Amino acid sequence: MSSTLSGDAKDGLARTPPEEPHCRRALRDALLYYGSAGADAPFRTQRSSVARLTWSLLDDRKQHPIVTRPGKRLQRNTIYEIDTGAHAEPPRPQARCDRRMEIRGAFLACGSVAAPARGYHLEFVPPNEAAAKRLSAVLRSDGRHPKAAPRKGSTVVYFKDIEEITQVLTAIGAFSTVLHLEDVRALKETKNRIRRLVNTEAANVDRAASAAALQREWIALLADAYGLRNLSNPLREIAELRLSHPTETLAELGRRCNPPVKKSTVNGRIAALMRIARGLRGVTEPAG
Repeated sequence: MSSTLSGDAKDGLARTPPEEPHCRRALRDALLYYGSAGADAPFRTQRSSVARLTWSLLDDRKQHPIVTRPGKRLQRNTIYEIDTGAHAEPPRPQARCDRRMEIRGAFLACGSVAAPARGYHLEFVPPNEAAAKRLSAVLRSDGRHPKAAPRKGSTVVYFKDIEEITQVLTAIGAFSTVLHLEDVRALKETKNRIRRLVNTEAANVDRAASAAALQREWIALLADAYGLRNLSNPLREIAELRLSHPTETLAELGRRCNPPVKKSTVNGRIAALMRIARGLRGVTEPAG
């Protein structure tokens, strides 16, 4: 059987059954309830590990062997079936550990978790409306906030929030799957952070280039209308540096000055040059 995130999660959970008898009963009852189409229908699964786990939890295993049947869908995955006879809906679990065993059983029987590359998604497809309502109630009693939606005649109980998904998987003991999701999330967040930084840096470069072009335009006007030789030495120096080095930042221009000056000093000198140029052109600066 091909390896998937859901399959690996189920195989891992199936290898670690609970030790307490009441937890084992809660898990068994959940598997039979959520893995059967009705009270008289047999338990069915496509995971051999889940079938073996379910069989191991039965009281009379010899009377209920695992039967394999060919799948009917395109993938034709083998169906593992256990006919346990009639089984009624189990009582609602009261203990927290038993509620979590029911959630674990529901995941093993009718749940799946999507590969993170496709987006975060954990869902359960219970066999009927009553089972969907019960599972939603059990999840809410454990502090989760599931959503539900109809799909092809069934009610799907699902989560899309990564925090909720990891909390549900942690509660049922799927720790390796949680670690995988957290690794993917950390990688995505790192990539997004780098992307934001790159975009911010690109935007800063664009703004700096636009500002430098505007500064050169006004300084060129000043040179034509007034002459740079008529400026004070500090203003003439920075004007000539800006014209000679159109792509450099203010800090870089400041380091070229003799003696070097700070970025704020360069900014002040360029602002003075632009005020002079505007005055020559008859442009009045806005107040404030």
